[in-house]
Amino acid sequence: MTGLPERVRFVHTGSNVDYRDPVRWEALFDDLEAQFAAAAAGERAASVGELTRAERATVRLDGRLEAALGARVVIRVRGGAQLSGELLDVAREWLLLGEGMRRHLVPAHALAAVGGLGHAVAPESRSVLRSLGLGHALRALSRDRVAVQLSAVGVEISGRIDAVGADHVNVTALGDDRRAIGGGWVVPLGAIDVVSSA
Repeated sequence: MTGLPERVRFVHTGSNVDYRDPVRWEALFDDLEAQFAAAAAGERAASVGELTRAERATVRLDGRLEAALGARVVIRVRGGAQLSGELLDVAREWLLLGEGMRRHLVPAHALAAVGGLGHAVAPESRSVLRSLGLGHALRALSRDRVAVQLSAVGVEISGRIDAVGADHVNVTALGDDRRAIGGGWVVPLGAIDVVSSA
């Protein structure tokens, strides 16, 4: 006698184990554990794709660019120009590309396409440089009074950035001898595609 009423039956499809014998209860729990593990593995496998898509949705372009620091990339800006060189610096609002001795400051809003990036993503950076806006970078160029080639939605201006406002820059056109010629230009920050060393 097993001590169990005759009407109690453990039924399990897919297994030939008779669970009416109390000695075989261990097999019942092992079987239940195996079923649970198989179901959990199936759920994990099904959710991996969804988790991957959800994580990818949080990735920012500047994080991918920062992971590619030092790599050679190709940049296309909305005005159609194509630049290639070493990715030297990245901030949320701009990137700095080195092409030999020449430097190109590219606002993030002007990026149309970037080639040569891997799939890596840099961890969220707390660096001060990353938080500096486009205005900060342009003010540094203005402070040092460097000659630049400014491309703004199809317009090319060779000159010097004299002042940086909240939403624009003042550029004084320079001649071949780097002396001011003619009047100055006011260029909205949102129109700038590239600021290159002259």
